[in-house]
Amino acid sequence: MTVFDDLVGQRTAVDHLRRAVAGAADLVAGGAGAGMTHAWLFTGPPGSGRSEAARAFAAALQCRDGGCGHCDSCHQVMAGTHPDMLYVRPSGLSFGVAATRELVLRAGSKPSGGRFRIVLFEDAERATEAASNALLKAVEEPSPRTVWLLCTPTPDDLLVTIRSRCRLVTLATPATAEIVAALTRSGEVDEHTARAAAVASAGRVDRARQLATDPEARRRREEVLSIPARLDGIGACVTSAARLYEIAEQESKAITAALDDKEKDELRAAFGEGSTGKGVAKAMRGSAGAMKDLEERQKRRATRIKRDSYDRALLDLAAFYRDVLTLQLGASVERSTGERSGDLERIARTSSPETSLRRIDAIMECRERIAANVHPQIAMEAMTSALLLG
Repeated sequence: MTVFDDLVGQRTAVDHLRRAVAGAADLVAGGAGAGMTHAWLFTGPPGSGRSEAARAFAAALQCRDGGCGHCDSCHQVMAGTHPDMLYVRPSGLSFGVAATRELVLRAGSKPSGGRFRIVLFEDAERATEAASNALLKAVEEPSPRTVWLLCTPTPDDLLVTIRSRCRLVTLATPATAEIVAALTRSGEVDEHTARAAAVASAGRVDRARQLATDPEARRRREEVLSIPARLDGIGACVTSAARLYEIAEQESKAITAALDDKEKDELRAAFGEGSTGKGVAKAMRGSAGAMKDLEERQKRRATRIKRDSYDRALLDLAAFYRDVLTLQLGASVERSTGERSGDLERIARTSSPETSLRRIDAIMECRERIAANVHPQIAMEAMTSALLLG
């Protein structure tokens, strides 16, 4: 099993990356390295696996067998512990210029043991304008053995000067059957559950895996999808908005708590908590500063996770009205909220396609307002009122 085998529904992209890996091997051997370049841009819709594809490519570049999936190098890259890999995932809503300059400086050093010095920059669109300009300099004048792997939803999310210097890898939305096969491969999920999760995910592999394995995630989604049927007055709009906000808050707190506790335990262990011997007490006293820095990073990440949770709930709601629209237009397509067929058919009968489009626009506007720092519950109240009025 190679490092590319878990990339669901991405055969075209994988073929492209395999050719580049062959070129990289030629480059290391002193050849021209045809098909290999120093900067890559991975794009694709949410859930398509941009970061996973970039990580698999990085493992294949470092592996002497082109990504065998079982050597130490492959395991280290996939686990995030390879000494010649720099992993960047902005913990907050943006990535600043100071952090970018430090990253560029570290990226310029020679590989210590691997074949390349590789920077995997997830969510590169979160770089500020000043940070993007600092990044451009590194991409324009790379070190000989440094490879940049940038991940964004679309090429337009980066400066044109950056993307013009990158080789583009475009990932597609996987088909339902491909997601089902991926979920059932390990035997942990039965085919019925996998199919229901795959359809509900609307092509997002990570979301499908969450829905297939987490009963709480399924329950939260079901509650979100029940909201349109409950909007029968202004009071219901206010109540539904409050509940939608609460659902997203519960999800974000659950995710944040699990991550925070694990990181704090690892930091305490690194400073010797629970150990005995000379110097342990002094080391523990010195951990206060590191713990404070960690807590600051966790606060920034918590804000981002909250935004992601709000967005996930709103996209589920938008999918419901999208399915209403397909019924109104008589489109023969797979409906990700088909389990709510009764509500879908009733709302489709009692409204027009124009109304459905206005409701989808109201949800998209709510997303924009939250991104612009409007309080989420207030934005959701305005949205539910618009959904009621049509």
